[in-house]
Amino acid sequence: MISRALSLILVFTFPVLAQGSKEDYQRADDLGKRFSGKVFRDRVDPKWVEGTGQFWYRVRTGPKSEKYVLIDPATGARKEADKLDQLLPKKNKPSTNGSTVKVLPAPRTHKSTGDSTTISFLNKTKQPVQFLWLGNLNSPTPYGKAEPGKQIDQHTYAGHVWIARGPNNKTLGVFEATANPGLAVIDGSWKPSKEKKVQPKRRKKSETPPDGKWRAGISNYNLTLTNLETKKTIPLSKSGTKDNPFTGQIYWSPDRSKIVAIQRKTPNKRKVHIVESSPKDQAQPKLKTITYVKPGDTIDHPRPHLFDLGTKKEIPLNNELFKNPWSLSDFNWDSDSSQFTFLYNQRGHQVLRVVAINAKSGKASSLIAETPETFVCYSRKKYYHRLEKTKEIIWMSERDGWNHLYLFDSKTGSPKNQITKGKWVVHKVDRIDHEKRQIWFQLGGIYPNQDPYHVHFARINFDGTNLVKLTAGDGTHNIDYSPDGKFLIDTYSRVDLPPVTELRRTEDGSLVTVLEKADHSALKKAGWKSPERFVAKGRDGKTDIYGIIRRPSNFDPKKKYPVIEQIYAGPHGAHVPKRFSSRGHAIAELGFIVVQIDGMGTSLRSKAFHDVCWQNIGDAGFPDRVLWIKAAGKDRPWMDLSRVGIYGGSAGGQNAMRALIAHHDFYKVAVADCGCHDNAMDKIWWNEQWMGYPLGEHYEASSNTAQAHRMEGKLLLIVGELDTNVDPASTMQVVNALVKADKDFDLLVIPGAGHGAAGTKYGRRRQKDYFVRHLLGVEPRH
Repeated sequence: MISRALSLILVFTFPVLAQGSKEDYQRADDLGKRFSGKVFRDRVDPKWVEGTGQFWYRVRTGPKSEKYVLIDPATGARKEADKLDQLLPKKNKPSTNGSTVKVLPAPRTHKSTGDSTTISFLNKTKQPVQFLWLGNLNSPTPYGKAEPGKQIDQHTYAGHVWIARGPNNKTLGVFEATANPGLAVIDGSWKPSKEKKVQPKRRKKSETPPDGKWRAGISNYNLTLTNLETKKTIPLSKSGTKDNPFTGQIYWSPDRSKIVAIQRKTPNKRKVHIVESSPKDQAQPKLKTITYVKPGDTIDHPRPHLFDLGTKKEIPLNNELFKNPWSLSDFNWDSDSSQFTFLYNQRGHQVLRVVAINAKSGKASSLIAETPETFVCYSRKKYYHRLEKTKEIIWMSERDGWNHLYLFDSKTGSPKNQITKGKWVVHKVDRIDHEKRQIWFQLGGIYPNQDPYHVHFARINFDGTNLVKLTAGDGTHNIDYSPDGKFLIDTYSRVDLPPVTELRRTEDGSLVTVLEKADHSALKKAGWKSPERFVAKGRDGKTDIYGIIRRPSNFDPKKKYPVIEQIYAGPHGAHVPKRFSSRGHAIAELGFIVVQIDGMGTSLRSKAFHDVCWQNIGDAGFPDRVLWIKAAGKDRPWMDLSRVGIYGGSAGGQNAMRALIAHHDFYKVAVADCGCHDNAMDKIWWNEQWMGYPLGEHYEASSNTAQAHRMEGKLLLIVGELDTNVDPASTMQVVNALVKADKDFDLLVIPGAGHGAAGTKYGRRRQKDYFVRHLLGVEPRH
């Protein structure tokens, strides 16, 4: 029998020809250049022509060619021309430079992070243009440069903001990425201006009611009432202190007879101290201190108080139904002033309740409540919408095992009907039409023969009738509505299908015409390999697990390739790409097969699928992932399952190291970047959402630090010393545990780097080197 040590030596000296070489690294670094700008007819950004009902768009048809297209939605009639003037009369000609992303009047940071997308920079100037990501307004991050006449494709996220700069750092444009891949044209026409500041609407908690007789305020931490005629001030509360003050959250009843005010006990918040070893402006290190609340810490404790303005006294409330809040929100008085309601999210996230307070007695009752045995996914699956005219509530719940919408009576809390139903899930409510009593929403899994993660759009009546599927194509969708709401422009794609854009009717979702089918023939000629979609059964032998397989551009099916899993098992979402992208995969290009998988414990499937993560982050879906990779390897002999690696960042960093703790019989090499290796060390909201409160043995069971003595294999830990997302001490504590357990491992601390240090140029190179050295068995770049 061959010993295990000898077998490992044999595995890692498997002869591989020309993998991990200097040429492979160069080819991986050049993927962006090779594949950029080689997909055509992939973008439709409609410009509606006022007074005609028609729209036009510009579409790239080749490297140096484009067409302008005019569409009549009523008939689907199409006209094409080389110039816009040939399609539109002069009075309808818009002033545009052809950009299809949002052009901003001034630099600003992003307000949201949406789905993965692409922004293409087309340089129509005579000078090189650098494009930078505005993650930090004062210090934008440079990503690339477009030479005159060239177009560069840049991966980004919808909502993220980019700035284009010419010589002498002159700003030539500011652009916001859109959900669909878009074009940013730099032609020298951009001019800066100040963005209009939209004043936020004041919530209905005015200190002075409409009759103008009284004013409520805060004095010496307590609620007071001032007569505006006599100027006399009356104290309404006495319990307010410096550490437990009444706040500016004051809610008058519509009849102005009652006030609800919020008192909030505020503890001292935990501080995390970070040392910047190598600041740019001085020789000595700097100490940085941030507020960083962790699981188990004492948090703010808000509590409502009800006051009768007739008696000028407080009406006592029994707080049994809301005694341990994570949050109180959505405060609202009924129009008849009979009751006051709010949304109570209990700490530990196992209770989400609409509480009603009787205005006369102060009696509290539960109108609607979610009390699962596991958790309420309040961060992604909460929707609470009041219909004041009809005294109803639209509510989101997983009570039947799938994420759906329900209709309740807002006075009694009794259910009226389930609005959506089936073995599919509601992702998001886009719009409520109160007059027609309709809901427009996003969903997944409604087409049995499609990937359940594909985003589709639909409409349904409040009573659950007339479900209209607005999209149909086998892919994940993004839509734009016509100004009159009668039509929608639907663009869908898959990782193995370039974008298809259709014009559909909103009345019944029927197809008017196909506007464009993207042409990616030039991309394939350049060596781009389409990711392969693959489905296998999970740990229960019944549930489908979805993932993708990536190959190098010079893939040879006669060769054997090590397999590397790119992992991120965060329960807040699903993470395998679903949209088409022309980007290659730099690690795969070095001579690896790279896979991505959504195992159990991630979101956007059934409640049971998601519940696997409950108090069990350490599971990370690994039983499903291992089975999936083994199933993929059965009829793909070029996948060498004796050499399997894994890498990830943040939660993925925790996952990557966990592979060598709990599944080192399968995974041999791991790179863990900025991992939250102990959930008790990480940010409170993310970890208590999945791990619960109070802390217990389940935190230790999922902790890489506590389980470090079980680690076997080759491990590289990477951390940025200035990480403010995940406390860098989380990595250093797992290092300490590994040292105490006498384990061999590698550590890379990158001075000046923040969260995602493996994404820096140096970090990327070291990560690649680690896999080349320990999976390919060769010295990198030789």
